[in-house]
Amino acid sequence: MFARRTARLAAVLVTLGTALGALLTSASSGHAAADDLVVHTSGGPVRGLAAGPVDEFLGIPYAAPPVGALRWQPPQPASKWSGVRDATRFAPDCAQPTGPFGRPSTAEDCLYLNIYTPHRKPPRSGFPVMVWIPGGGFHSGAGSFYDPAALVADGVTVVTINYRVGALGFLAHPALADARGQSGDYGLMDQQAALRWVRGSISGFHGDAHNITIFGESAGGASALAQVVSPQAAGLFERAIAESGSYDTTQTTLAAAESAGTDFAAKAGCADQSAACLRALPVSTILADEATEYRPNLDTEVLPRPVGTALATGLFNHVPILNGTNHDEWRLMVAGSTLAGRPVTAADYQAMISAALGVSPARAAAVAARYPLTAYPSPALALGAVGTDAVFACPALTIDRSAARFVPTFAYEFNDENAPEDFLPPAGFPYGAPHASELQYLLGLPYAAYPKTLSAQQQQLATVMRTYWTNFAKTGSPTAAGTPRWPSFGDGSQRVQSLLPPAPGTETDFAATHDCAFWDRG
Repeated sequence: MFARRTARLAAVLVTLGTALGALLTSASSGHAAADDLVVHTSGGPVRGLAAGPVDEFLGIPYAAPPVGALRWQPPQPASKWSGVRDATRFAPDCAQPTGPFGRPSTAEDCLYLNIYTPHRKPPRSGFPVMVWIPGGGFHSGAGSFYDPAALVADGVTVVTINYRVGALGFLAHPALADARGQSGDYGLMDQQAALRWVRGSISGFHGDAHNITIFGESAGGASALAQVVSPQAAGLFERAIAESGSYDTTQTTLAAAESAGTDFAAKAGCADQSAACLRALPVSTILADEATEYRPNLDTEVLPRPVGTALATGLFNHVPILNGTNHDEWRLMVAGSTLAGRPVTAADYQAMISAALGVSPARAAAVAARYPLTAYPSPALALGAVGTDAVFACPALTIDRSAARFVPTFAYEFNDENAPEDFLPPAGFPYGAPHASELQYLLGLPYAAYPKTLSAQQQQLATVMRTYWTNFAKTGSPTAAGTPRWPSFGDGSQRVQSLLPPAPGTETDFAATHDCAFWDRG
């Protein structure tokens, strides 16, 4: 059932991307070089630029271009270069269609990262490092889409990365299997390669190579959780933050993923199902024929067991975890459907529950009885509550309960019901605090289709949230001097920090608010 929920989420993100296509255009960083900043890395020296209080180093390769024979292979080391490499502009985003969290691209040579570090004297050990894994439904996304300057101002070095997405990042196929018989998960392996590069080279950028926090939203949050449970990621980071990544905790099997891969090969024109044919396909063909859903699949080394199972059994990399969701996650998906001409009506409410959750008509009827239309101002808000609770909120609570048995765990709910909606136009109902709405409180969104300004109280909340995130990266606890205390989840009270303006507080009724007892019963 959760696999179909994940498919629905990915499909909605693709729909949103189509709607935003005319509005997302490429641009450079917009800064002029102020200082001649040269740093030596494992590949060679790079020259960055000073952008006010932040030093930027953009478009640094962390792996070889995954092209030709390296398409659908684990990432290989980047070649060394001679001379000083210019690092003042973003490299191409990985190949992807238009999406709400990225821009259209046909580039396969895309395994690059961007480094942002304070333009001031670092502490003796260096600045704590935060590595941002972009979201986008594993179908789109790029490091260049986010500006972490406000986080950097709190005394951390931030790295944003590209990784292969869509079919190029997550296609599994028998012809692509390695010596162990495994295929798929190339995007997760890219993330690990980026983390290894950061471990080896970040000290030159005044980052602390022994204090690395991974963080991400949506597919980036799901990726952070996948890295927490991946044996191959052991020792690559000290902490993890997952924003709205709870929607995918039951990864698909290798057999199912490879079956979908053979369907793709046939559709793309590779009737012989050979690796040679697949690796010769034009990128445009791959983008045209790829599925709307891609996500990590199980295999013996990258993901030997589902995320939920690994967390529940303690078989994961024991690092502190900060995990959370937004109060109205699914309203963004309902809005996407509405804007695409498929609004929720009373007549099709149960059918849309069935489609959203991937459940039988009988189960959809039971859900509709639990979430009756009479309890909500509109059918759209009713479906928004169903999807939020079933796909995001209650799975997040399960993650918190599991992880807290083994590691320090901090849970949050983003609750600003008046959060600006940066990605979609008005949809005829209030967005509340939907999927991705917390991003603007933490990071700049220079390419958002509908950019807006936070109110004074929202700016207060944003300041506190950034302090929480960066203090977690610095110390393993989000609470810092001058911020409301954020208690750990695992002391028996299951306390969740409610992030709402102007100042957060603590809630103890998260499970009841989202009716998790109902969803726990299946």
